[in-house]
Amino acid sequence: MPRIVTLTMNPALDIATATDSVVPTEKLRCAEPRYDPGGGGINVARAVRLLGGEALAVFPVGGLSGEMLCRLLDQETVPFSAVPIAGITRESLAVVERQSGRQFRFLLPGPRLDERDQQRCLDELAARLDGAGYLVASGSLPPGPPVDFYARVGALARKSGVRFVLDTSGPALAAAGGDIYLLKTSLREFEELSGRPLPNAGDQEAAARDLIAGGRVAVLVLSLGERGALLAMGGEIQRLDAVRVAAVGSVGAGDSMVAGIVWGLERGWNLAEAVRYGMAAGAAALLRPGTELCRREDADRLYRGLCA
Repeated sequence: MPRIVTLTMNPALDIATATDSVVPTEKLRCAEPRYDPGGGGINVARAVRLLGGEALAVFPVGGLSGEMLCRLLDQETVPFSAVPIAGITRESLAVVERQSGRQFRFLLPGPRLDERDQQRCLDELAARLDGAGYLVASGSLPPGPPVDFYARVGALARKSGVRFVLDTSGPALAAAGGDIYLLKTSLREFEELSGRPLPNAGDQEAAARDLIAGGRVAVLVLSLGERGALLAMGGEIQRLDAVRVAAVGSVGAGDSMVAGIVWGLERGWNLAEAVRYGMAAGAAALLRPGTELCRREDADRLYRGLCA
C-alpha cells in the first residue's frame, strides 16, 4: 500500500485545447484536445508518480466522464480507489488563445454528493489509510458536503495516525478544523483565512505566527509566486527564494508543488528541503503546456539550482 494517500472530493476530466482567438458569439475552431484525469488530489497523486514515488488516489466517480478519468489513470499506472456515485463527474476546459498566449479556464461545479455518498468516501478513505504516512486532501468541495467536511477528514487522519496535508480555499478552509499537519495556501487564500489584507512581509509573518500559535496547523507553506514561499513552523519562519522559469502553462503547478513537498517528506527530507523541492516541482509544471503536470527531470534540475 502506498505511504501517500490523496483525497479528491470533486474530480474532473480535464480537457486542454487551443484556438486562434477567443471572440464572443463566434464559433471557435479548436485544436485536437488533450484529456487528463484532474482534480486536486488526483493531480497530486499523478505528480508524485511522475516524480518517482507512488500515491493512492481516492475519489468519487460517475458517468462516462468518470469512466474515462479512471481509464486515463490506469494508463498512467496511478493507483486509485474510485467510489461509485449516481452523479456525473465534471469536465473542465482549458483553452489557450494562440494570438495572445493567454489561457482561459472553465470549471464546472461537479455533481452533488448526498450524505450517503460522503460517508462512503470517508469509509473508503479509512480503509486505505492503514500503513500510510500522509493523507493529502486537495481541491474544492462539490455541492452537497458541509463546509466542515475537511475537519472530518482531518479527524480521520488523526485517528489513523496519519499526517494530514490540506490544500483548499474559502469556507472549506476556514472550517477545516485543527488536525492539519501542513497547510499549503496562496496569498489570496491566506488573506481570506486571516480575514485581513497582508500586503507586506511583516503582515504575512505575523498572520503565520498567529495561525501556528492557534494550534490549527503545525506547518504553513505560503506560496508567493514570484516572491518565493514562506515556511512557518513552531516559532520559526523561513523565506525561500522563487524558482525563475519562463511559464508556458499554469494548470497543476500548485498540485505539483504539494506533491513535491509530500514526496520529499516521505523520503525523510527536512521541511525546508521538501518545500524547496515542491517549489521546483511547481515551477516544472509551468514549463508544460495545457493540462500536463511536472516532469521529474525538470523538477530535479530546478531543485539543484536552488541548492547551488
